[in-house]
Amino acid sequence: MNVDELVRDSLREQADAQGPAVPGLADRVLGLRRRRRTRRIASIAAAAAAVVAVAVAVPALESGGTTDVRPADVTPPNRISAHPDQSPPRDLIAAGRTALAAYYATTVVPRSADRAVSTRTYWLLNPTTKKYVKTTKWSWVAVAPGLRTAAVLEQELPVRRIGLLDLVSGEVKRWIPVDHAVGGLAFSRDGRELVATAYDRNPDLRVKSSGSEGWQANMEQSSRTGFYVVDVTSGASSWTGIEAGGGDFAVGNSRQDFAFSRDGSRVWAGTPMQPGYEYYSRQGDPVEPPAGEKYAQWYVDAGLSPDGKRLAGDFAGKKYKTSSWILDPRTGKPLTETHGQQLLAWADDSSLVAWDIGKDGDEFHQRLVLVTPGSEKVVVLSDFRATGDDTLGRWEPVFADR
Repeated sequence: MNVDELVRDSLREQADAQGPAVPGLADRVLGLRRRRRTRRIASIAAAAAAVVAVAVAVPALESGGTTDVRPADVTPPNRISAHPDQSPPRDLIAAGRTALAAYYATTVVPRSADRAVSTRTYWLLNPTTKKYVKTTKWSWVAVAPGLRTAAVLEQELPVRRIGLLDLVSGEVKRWIPVDHAVGGLAFSRDGRELVATAYDRNPDLRVKSSGSEGWQANMEQSSRTGFYVVDVTSGASSWTGIEAGGGDFAVGNSRQDFAFSRDGSRVWAGTPMQPGYEYYSRQGDPVEPPAGEKYAQWYVDAGLSPDGKRLAGDFAGKKYKTSSWILDPRTGKPLTETHGQQLLAWADDSSLVAWDIGKDGDEFHQRLVLVTPGSEKVVVLSDFRATGDDTLGRWEPVFADR
């Protein structure tokens, strides 16, 4: 039996195994997405194939083994590396141009009776061994295109230096000092610059109000103070102060980080109020979003397709029990509906990595999949995340171009 026959049989079996939609599932997932709007951080701008100057060029990563990859996962043009039996992943997960460069899990650490800090444990991809390595050193990690270098922040945010980490050796090659303490980082699309978001207190602070059982994000006025644009090669940086909260964002998420627009001409962040974003020039003047990004939603991580012709949208749940919209970036109108509960990253111009649920219909029981708008094909990339109180099992992905 050849590969084409294996693919057809695999897809046929997968389609036959699909069960009916669970009543009320779409409403529950939509409710989940509305709740997520108030707590998700701004997505990092899509990375490009260029490698930052401090990194050494590396050949394109090959598709991972064959014994743990389903027949549909061996399509050569997509260069898929899938591990449907792993969650959290131990070995490289990738599809097309994008790779799972890192992932993290959060744990709330109490500091007093009514104050705590949400801390992250990261697993970083070693591009040589193609395995994920656990570390508790960093409160924040942004991975550059090329998967060789990461920008990192130490624990106890905000901090006054940015580290450039070699992902092969695990060593910080250079520290970039800053005068205004920062708490978040994002690379430009070409990997040559960083935008660092400044805060005057820890944006990951958690509080417990009177009568409350759980820890909640601090929803007081934002402590965000502005941003740096940092040249990665030289370490030179320019500071732009933004009035606390920035425009209408006076009360909202305690963390709302800046990122670059797709073309790098602007700096932006999402907001929990309409229109859902704020854009600034590099000098800090409020500006309109660039073409193609007016209808982007900050809590939909995938954003624009590499060719700029499609925009990843919010949950749809109409044609399939879990699905998302693909939008026309010029109008914001739906172009099509695709499998995938939550769209995370574009693998190429016509396929995406997404979270999606299994046949049990549990909206919190998710795994990474590769979906193609207009196609019934769904390629499983990872096993399911844990549910319930298994904090470390609720890992969150960090994607970067390889």
